[in-house]
Amino acid sequence: MNCIKGFSDAESCLPGIENNSDFQHTGADHQLSAPPPWYRNRSILWASLFSILLLLAIVSLVIHEKDVKAAAAKRALAAVKPSVTTTVTTAVKGNIGIYLDAIGTVTPVYTSSITAQASGVLTAVHYSEGQLVQKGDALIDIDPRPYQAQLLQAEGALERDKNILAQAQMDLERYRTAWAGNAIPKQLLDDQEKIVLQDQGTVKNDQGTVNYDQVQLSYCHITAPIAGRVGLRLVDPGNVVQATGATVLVVITQVQPTTVIFTMAEDSLGQVQARMRQMHTLPVEAWDRSQTTQIATGKLFTIDNQIDTTTGTVKLRALFDNKNGALFPNQFVNTRLLVNTLQGVTLVPTASIQHNGEVAFLYVIANGTASVRNITAGAANGGMTAVEGINPGEVVATSSYDKLQAGSRIVVSRQAVPASPAGSNVP
Repeated sequence: MNCIKGFSDAESCLPGIENNSDFQHTGADHQLSAPPPWYRNRSILWASLFSILLLLAIVSLVIHEKDVKAAAAKRALAAVKPSVTTTVTTAVKGNIGIYLDAIGTVTPVYTSSITAQASGVLTAVHYSEGQLVQKGDALIDIDPRPYQAQLLQAEGALERDKNILAQAQMDLERYRTAWAGNAIPKQLLDDQEKIVLQDQGTVKNDQGTVNYDQVQLSYCHITAPIAGRVGLRLVDPGNVVQATGATVLVVITQVQPTTVIFTMAEDSLGQVQARMRQMHTLPVEAWDRSQTTQIATGKLFTIDNQIDTTTGTVKLRALFDNKNGALFPNQFVNTRLLVNTLQGVTLVPTASIQHNGEVAFLYVIANGTASVRNITAGAANGGMTAVEGINPGEVVATSSYDKLQAGSRIVVSRQAVPASPAGSNVP
């Protein structure tokens, strides 16, 4: 059997054909010219890979060009920032006070709760509810007739005993004359002298009874012990009161002047005492509950003599003339004690100060452009704050904080710009 070689898989054997000289592989007619299949697949793979890489390169180039154009447009937009309309103010040089704030209670200097000191029927009530009375004004009358009768009896006894004393004194003078002429024994003279002394004691006792009854009678006519405001009426004519009872007939509270008692931390006591030694007195302001309206101005009157160990505070009393009656007894007020005054500091509106965490800053306006300036804020009072880091005369923004940023172009408005949230900007 003859086999034909030249194929990749195996020899091809043709049956019936012997390896002889009659059958020869001669010439090109009997040769196989087709390339192997694996070589043709490898060429196609390299061509496909090259096409994919070329496509990726083209896509990357297009994306890069778009990014470059977008960045350029963003930079151009940032370079041309929109203008911001805002109101402005100028930092000024001035003085500002340092205050200690506390909650106080209006406490009258005097409060009188009047009770009955004589028993009887009320015959008249002379005051009106809420009336301002002066010291000595009539308030209430109690039926005085029983006390008038007792006084009359006491005066009668006094008059009788005075005449008895006068008679004893006349007899004493006669006895002295008679004893001088040896007309009577010395014993009679001595006895008469003691009788006179006894009668003098009786007269004195009668005089005390008269005085006591006069005082009791005076209790029937009740007058105002102090000047102040009368409270609501507690009794009416016809009511029976007892001298030993605890029923309050009327309450009078002094309103002019009045005081405010407030507390202060013991850490501030040394500062206040040192200032009082220099000034002798310190101004105190009373404000309403919302701290928007000042009610009155007074002065520090005194400091308590001991610190409350449970709270670590000390009480202070401030005196107010209260001529307009704005301070009402037992009213809660906010007090501000002036302990020092800073001279020649730079002042800006408190609302213009912005905060980024613990950093305070201002938007400073110069040449129509805003810039951020970090500052150090100090004492504040009356809507103004002392600051460091800015000079008097520099212009700062006072509105539109939600739109402002460094480099913003500024349009100054003469009218107030609607308020925007303050304290949340980050420069």
